[in-house]
Amino acid sequence: MSREPPLSAHHGRTLHTQPADECGAQAETLPELCCSLTGAQTHLVPPEGPGTRRIAGDPRREAESGRSFARTISLNRSGPDHPTVTRDVVRQYLQQQPNQTVLILHAKVAQKSYGNEKRFFCPPPSVYLTGPGWRIKHEQLKSCGLSDSSCRLCGYMGLDNVVTSQADALKVNFEELPDSQKFGCAKALYVSDADKRKHFRIVLRLFLGNGQEVGTFYSKLIKVISKPSQKKQSIKNAELCISSDSKVALFNRLRSQTVSTRYLCVDGGEFIASARQWGAFTLHLDTDSCQKGEFYPRDGYIRYGSAVKLICTTTGVSLPSMIIRKVYKQYAVLDVDEPVSQLHKCAFHIKDTSRMYLCLSNEKIIQFQAMPCSKEANKEVLTDGACWTIIGTEAVEYTFSESLAQLHSPVTPVPVINSLELNGGGDVATLEIQGESFSPDLKVWFGDVEAETMYRNPKSLLCVVPDISSYSSEWRWLRQPITAPLFLMRSDGLIFSSTFSFTYTPEQSCFPSQRVVRETPEDSDNFLNTIHQEFTRTNFHLFMQS
Repeated sequence: MSREPPLSAHHGRTLHTQPADECGAQAETLPELCCSLTGAQTHLVPPEGPGTRRIAGDPRREAESGRSFARTISLNRSGPDHPTVTRDVVRQYLQQQPNQTVLILHAKVAQKSYGNEKRFFCPPPSVYLTGPGWRIKHEQLKSCGLSDSSCRLCGYMGLDNVVTSQADALKVNFEELPDSQKFGCAKALYVSDADKRKHFRIVLRLFLGNGQEVGTFYSKLIKVISKPSQKKQSIKNAELCISSDSKVALFNRLRSQTVSTRYLCVDGGEFIASARQWGAFTLHLDTDSCQKGEFYPRDGYIRYGSAVKLICTTTGVSLPSMIIRKVYKQYAVLDVDEPVSQLHKCAFHIKDTSRMYLCLSNEKIIQFQAMPCSKEANKEVLTDGACWTIIGTEAVEYTFSESLAQLHSPVTPVPVINSLELNGGGDVATLEIQGESFSPDLKVWFGDVEAETMYRNPKSLLCVVPDISSYSSEWRWLRQPITAPLFLMRSDGLIFSSTFSFTYTPEQSCFPSQRVVRETPEDSDNFLNTIHQEFTRTNFHLFMQS
């Protein structure tokens, strides 16, 4: 009979509350657990049901919450560079999550410019600033006597080997969106003829109006191409082929005019053609044999003639299943079977309809009925609005929080956790953290408990997993899993959140009976403590999830 090891690991997303485990226990998050327990042998019930997530509240209430949070932090400073961070303060951070996120969206490829021409990146690299931490930071700066112009954020965007000063880059002015986000883009970036590289990165530098640098943020690698290939594509050239489950953008240029470019995106739950913003969509291969209204994604490369599904990465709104067709001049070619490549022109025939295609009319998305070609039966005549250009996209996200920090330096480089590996057991369990941009001044936190952290190199940290007793004086009676979010904290109090969390899960089959506890003499505390410690070490499985 096989025996389950005392420690194990798995991955899952922390954006959703963990479902009940195999024993039927429901995990609860650490901030809720840290409240006072209701009884010696009871487990605290979260005030909000499992699976709920606080999205937004009354703006006045949130603003007041932010001000009280700032006041709390200001009482816990011990020096100009190293604030004293208490568990209560960290607990408050975990409950309010005053994070600041920099999201950079860009295309996977960019066309090279030759001579004096300027082939601007399409779609243009875009930046979104999200999270309540930006508002809190703005209020803190204003409370220090800075003017609105000094508190205002601005950015400069350019290529990674070109940006040596603000004058070499394009200025990015941010505008407020209805959902409290800030949005900006650089519409005039291009790769010059003098740049001989095959790959490059986009660099975004953020500053406050008073000149203080927030940080320098990089995109993912972008491949330089000469022009879209008109030859029949092969899977051997996989770097340019578009695969199922990848992210793409669609744009349309009426009469091939740059000024008339419109991008497919979602606004208010509806698909629109926007001249200002573009959306990223997950492109799935649909199963051809599924019935109408059903959707079963599958792996592989997207080929012309395949059934596909477009799903907005932000809202989850999707279009009906469509057949992707290759566009040649003003025709949809029906008998082409080859991989779809970057910057190809294509059309989307709505499945189970009579020649109805996805089309734009000004800012509206409509259905256009194509006409059969009188000369060639394998072609259908399209309008300009039904001819789309497809391109792969990337997104890179940097999340941090200045709520506990007294910063005298930029927030970058932002460390990123990529994977976790759990080692050991019994008295000591260690967690090896793999990632990027690590430094010796980083500490790993399990919820509101700081872990002993050892720096190995810029891609590896090692820490000791805190004992379960660190989270509650009533740890002896815990009957449900405890989930602690994992994050990194710099020595100046700057917090870098992650998508990982750590869960202590008890084996319910091994719980000591209450009858035995009641019959234990009062003078045997040491013996009872030993029993509980062994119970904790043996019967709590440690899980990691991302």
